[in-house]
Amino acid sequence: MRLNRRSFVKTAVGLSCYAAASSTGGEKASRPSVEQLDRAAAQPLLKLDSIASPVRIASIELLRDRRNHFVRTRSSDGAEGIALTNGRAGYLYPMLQQLVIPYFIGKDARQLESLLDGVYVYNSNYKLSGVAFWCCVAWVEFSILDMLGKIARKPLGDLFGGIVRREVPIYVASGNRGTTPEQEIAILVKGIERTGAKAVKFKVGGRMSNNADSMPGRTGGMIRLVRKTLGDKVIIYADANGSYDAPKAIEIGKLLQDHGINMFEEPCPFDYLEETKQVADALDIPVAGGEQETSLHRFRWMIHNDAVQVVQPDLHYNGGFIRATRVARMAAQAGMKIVPHMSGEGTGSIDVLQFASFTPNMGPFQEYKGNIEQTGLWYDPPLRLKDGAINVPAGPGLGVVTDVLRNAKPV
Repeated sequence: MRLNRRSFVKTAVGLSCYAAASSTGGEKASRPSVEQLDRAAAQPLLKLDSIASPVRIASIELLRDRRNHFVRTRSSDGAEGIALTNGRAGYLYPMLQQLVIPYFIGKDARQLESLLDGVYVYNSNYKLSGVAFWCCVAWVEFSILDMLGKIARKPLGDLFGGIVRREVPIYVASGNRGTTPEQEIAILVKGIERTGAKAVKFKVGGRMSNNADSMPGRTGGMIRLVRKTLGDKVIIYADANGSYDAPKAIEIGKLLQDHGINMFEEPCPFDYLEETKQVADALDIPVAGGEQETSLHRFRWMIHNDAVQVVQPDLHYNGGFIRATRVARMAAQAGMKIVPHMSGEGTGSIDVLQFASFTPNMGPFQEYKGNIEQTGLWYDPPLRLKDGAINVPAGPGLGVVTDVLRNAKPV
């Protein structure tokens, strides 16, 4: 299977591969200028014409039901929005309650795009910028978007200009590094059988491990065996979680491309942008990255410099749907795809479904983890995983039913 890193496309049989879309001479496509990327990111996103009156935010609170945390926003006239957090709310709540929530109280929720810029400088929050801060902002943004959607009686996708897909194909992701290649492939096979997925992702390296493998010979053995075992009809991604320096990543990347692996995710530590570009420049398969990134300017650098060919903002870590959409628009300007990283267990996967519903330049498969049989019941209509795809929530806002809060208590 000969691969090309320039584009994600769907084939006539409904699977995906990288098309040989670049010139035969291997010349790089012209990259958009920084100014073009800035203009793409700066375009207004939300379509709220149907909400004529101000929506004053009266309260925002963090609620807990056993291991699950929720953020609930209420307006002065009684509208309500609910969002589920990822697992980090249990220890980030002081930042949420002291540094993020106070800024939004009394503001007009319709101005959400500019409020995201305002909370960044409020009380010098920029000094704390990173995953912890932007997670807190994301949860508030999610709940406000849910409230706006319920007021407008529209699903999230319509708030962002229109729905482009109503179901999303998924890939099965394994987080294992303590398995042998044979054990890991058996797990991937079971995942395919359980979900009907046509794509999988496995781990290579030792995770931010300075070139060390998780066990002797595991990465090479896995790479050599996985395509042979799964066959040519399955799309296969490999994730290093920043395990390598550039020379070692290039070595592993060439082994991946020689064995028909379709994407190499985060080969170098996430903030080693120049080294990641070295790897991308040396390989034919696409390099993906950005899951830990919280700076739109660094995303701009990666896109402008072709340091990655697939961008992967996390909807929680990077600050929500609006900021991720700005990344997606920059990527689209460069002809690139976006495959968001997923945090938040099962509900994090559903956040990605929502994002995919209105984002044209999504990659062909999105990450899924969790138990759709449980979390899918939190939505009306319920979500179902069938033939490797999940239906996008169709209810207003995020589509979460208020019944999920029946046992929740304030934190």
